[in-house]
Amino acid sequence: MNTTLKTYTDGTHRVISPAQTVQNALPHLATMGITRVANVTGLDRIGIPVVNAIRPNSRSLSVSQGKGLSLMAAKASAIMEAIEGFHAEEIDLPLLKGSYADLVTSKRLIDTHSLAYLRGTRFDPHRSITWIKGLDLISDDDVWLPYELVHTDYTLPRSPNAGCFVASTNGLASGNHPIEAINHGICEVIERDAQTIWEHLPFDRKAETLVDLDSVTDKDCRFVIEALQTAGMSVGVWDMTGDIGVATFHCLITDARIEGGHSGGGAGTHPSRDVALLRALTEAVQVRTNYITGARDDLRHDEYEAAGVFEKNHYAQALMAALPDQLVQFENVPSQVSEALEDDLNWLLRRLVSVGVEEAVTVDLTKSEFNFPVHRVVIPGLEGPHDHDDYCPGVRARRRMDFTR
Repeated sequence: MNTTLKTYTDGTHRVISPAQTVQNALPHLATMGITRVANVTGLDRIGIPVVNAIRPNSRSLSVSQGKGLSLMAAKASAIMEAIEGFHAEEIDLPLLKGSYADLVTSKRLIDTHSLAYLRGTRFDPHRSITWIKGLDLISDDDVWLPYELVHTDYTLPRSPNAGCFVASTNGLASGNHPIEAINHGICEVIERDAQTIWEHLPFDRKAETLVDLDSVTDKDCRFVIEALQTAGMSVGVWDMTGDIGVATFHCLITDARIEGGHSGGGAGTHPSRDVALLRALTEAVQVRTNYITGARDDLRHDEYEAAGVFEKNHYAQALMAALPDQLVQFENVPSQVSEALEDDLNWLLRRLVSVGVEEAVTVDLTKSEFNFPVHRVVIPGLEGPHDHDDYCPGVRARRRMDFTR
């Protein structure tokens, strides 16, 4: 097997630097409909870089966001997120129409029973839908999966008989190398699974996962924590790492100086606990800046009303104040640091198999004319995004709910 070494490890694990990523992307931005890349860091007082990338004619969200330790890292993050969206909206791969019952006799189909469903829906194996081919990373076999799990073209009208599964960008990832993109996609799906399970815990059980910030020794994480505190932000971090064993954190920040100031929440997953925590911290900054800019298409009116802002702040502050008898020590969170992308991939797949996952499917959405690896990862059996209004908790979340009653 080839070995792809990570050459950039400053707060993230990549094969090239953010500056090189941006340089590679710039000639293609206009073709992909990205008209502006805006530095919005100065709209808040925290100072951690946040950048917007705008695609006005997007078929999903027109504003993508990025964050990082440096402005160049934030630019790369925002641009790559916009690139992901473009690729998932403009899919030119072969598609197949037919019902599960008809196709299963001649094709390998994904385990539809273990996918993330919407509440009140039921997958009909005799109804014709659109399918797309992916690769099961565990068995290395081709597998067909519902197209609505892969694309992000959310314009109306929807495809006939679509709407059974959760429509989101969960598992959609880009990278500077195909395995870099796949690893990112796997980590995102694990993150959503862990957060959905954590969100279904009762309040006191959530509080027990609070991390002792004084135990955090990583210099980059310490830099962000101290920047937040210096800016007058209250910071809380919770360990959401579940049975899969890949480091996952949730971070909440609230404004201690301005009553009614926007809060921010972020999550991060990575084999390295340092990278996972940094992602959660910087995403919390990004989300707060998101509210301040007001630029995202998916923001609701109630999130700007006094009652909505108060509710979010009150919840975060109450969770921060609910100190458990013993805080989670950062060094006790599992961590795996490898030199090569392939090592990370193999380790992630072993962790998934260890909890009974049988399929981890990726669809390669890369377009040869741009040569930016983009993959969509779908993992049956793991939970989908908890914040979807109509999400129906799966087996893993229901098991945790039953266990905690």
